Amino acid sequence: MFVLGLQGSPRKDGNTATLLTSFLAETERLGARTHNLPVAEKKITPCRGCRTCEREGFCPLKDDMEEIYPLLWRADLIVMATPVFFYGPPAQMKALIDRSQALWSRRYVFNLTDPGRRWRQGFLLSLGATKGEKLFDGLTLIAKYFFDAVGASLVGSLTYRQIEEPGDIAKHQTALTETKEKAVELIQPFLKRKKILFLCRENACRSQMASAFARYYAGDRVEAESAGSQPAQEINASMVEAMKEKGIDMAFLRTSSIDKILSYMKPDMIVTMGCEDECPFIPGVPIQGWNLPDPSGKPISLMREVRDEIEKRVKKLIGDS
Repeated sequence: MFVLGLQGSPRKDGNTATLLTSFLAETERLGARTHNLPVAEKKITPCRGCRTCEREGFCPLKDDMEEIYPLLWRADLIVMATPVFFYGPPAQMKALIDRSQALWSRRYVFNLTDPGRRWRQGFLLSLGATKGEKLFDGLTLIAKYFFDAVGASLVGSLTYRQIEEPGDIAKHQTALTETKEKAVELIQPFLKRKKILFLCRENACRSQMASAFARYYAGDRVEAESAGSQPAQEINASMVEAMKEKGIDMAFLRTSSIDKILSYMKPDMIVTMGCEDECPFIPGVPIQGWNLPDPSGKPISLMREVRDEIEKRVKKLIGDS
């Protein structure tokens, strides 16, 4: 399981950071993989409203959002942690939110769904200096629509008033305890999923499609990863086009090595599709071999045939799981 934390405060070690660190540490303790992203330290150019993403599906601005988009789509749970500035998030977090328009466009203009969208969850952690009754109303609405844009459902929030001076959150009677309890509640269902690792040589076509289909159809029951024995620099463009025909968006996925995946995941099952003698052997872990041709560099008609065969086999696999 992968938990992405968006630390939205410009104060590196402030109350917001303390709250998010507590949440992520609890999920790590239970076995989740986490990434704490300090938004204010990233180079994120504000959205220019050029609408290129609505015409082409991608943002033309080149900055750190190029590394953030893939993280948003890999996450099972996204935690947005932010203070309240004038009833909204700080400018740095708002820039990230506005740039999520590129992902919104892929879903609502191009009618594409990323593989994890049906199961991904979003959660809001926030604090403010005042005690106003409507202090978090605007921020909660922003969070709801941000999570929808990046392919997640807002499942709840923890918000705390009158947190202003350094260390205030640590002195709060219940905040850190409630945060840890909520972390446990949110990730426990994810930790029960069966872990399946799909392998091929380049991790650019076959294993990527298999992992995507598994996440798309059974992300609530299956944690699917993919890797390659000799990973390519990037995923195959023809594969992206073939999956687009199924309405599944593969645009922001990245290739990975077998060793990298095994460094944080112990699979319950391995499915191989052409990594030959370099496929790993893990005692006690069953292996299935799918004899499928490598469609890389071949006509897209073969990519479609392999895609459809993988979809059929994945449906049978998850049905038997």
